[in-house]
Amino acid sequence: MESILSNEGLIRLSVFFGVLVTMMLLEALLPRRKRELGRGARWTSNLGIVVIDTFVARLLIPIPPVAAALWAAENGVGVLHGIDLPMPLIIAGCVIFLDMAIYVQHVMFHKIPIFWRLHRMHHADIEFDTTTGIRFHPIEIVLSLLIKIAIVLAFGIPAVAVIIFEVILNASAMFNHANMRLPLGVDRILRLLIVTPDFHRVHHSWHRDETDSNYGFCLTIWDRIFDTYRPQPRDGHDGMTIGLKDFREEKHRGIFGLLMMPFRHN
Repeated sequence: MESILSNEGLIRLSVFFGVLVTMMLLEALLPRRKRELGRGARWTSNLGIVVIDTFVARLLIPIPPVAAALWAAENGVGVLHGIDLPMPLIIAGCVIFLDMAIYVQHVMFHKIPIFWRLHRMHHADIEFDTTTGIRFHPIEIVLSLLIKIAIVLAFGIPAVAVIIFEVILNASAMFNHANMRLPLGVDRILRLLIVTPDFHRVHHSWHRDETDSNYGFCLTIWDRIFDTYRPQPRDGHDGMTIGLKDFREEKHRGIFGLLMMPFRHN
């Protein structure tokens, strides 16, 4: 446990780049859909947004969720500090709970108009690959971190559980956005538990009823429980259109266009 806490930054960074490079290689070797745009410009914008997100988050939120969890543990803050259960059970339960919380947050960012204006930058990508999974507006990233910190403090979630969840969330987002072909039988088995690229691709359809489905990032159980699961896109995975109808022009693809998207009237 202590080694995980002391090496949190290195662990997260190593997993991030390891999964990113692995997914990029698998996309090149086993593509699911033919690309409409070249990688160069898209990847520059999508990865550039990650750099901006990181800078803004560190500038505006100097105390990350892990630090909040450590503070809560030292000061006995949160519901879980009054519960006597084995630590492995608490950690597993917290990771699952956080995944449900992200599902609820995701639904909220679709259903509340002011939040949708932020989140639509993620959906405006007219391609679907692993870099889409890390493309979020900086303001959405800040709001997401504040929500996460509030949950961590309210429930007293252990720092180890926060780190494990963050690693799983980042890896899942890059995996389930990958333009990678999985055998149908493998996809059918995996999606019983975890979100696969074919499962999540439906969520990036330009049909709004499909955009408002398959919200899960890691576990598929929440979409099944809350009846937001759609097995396949109506136009098929090869024929479906990715992105949003109002943001398909080239001016929306650069970093400046992405940053300004929440403030446009479309």
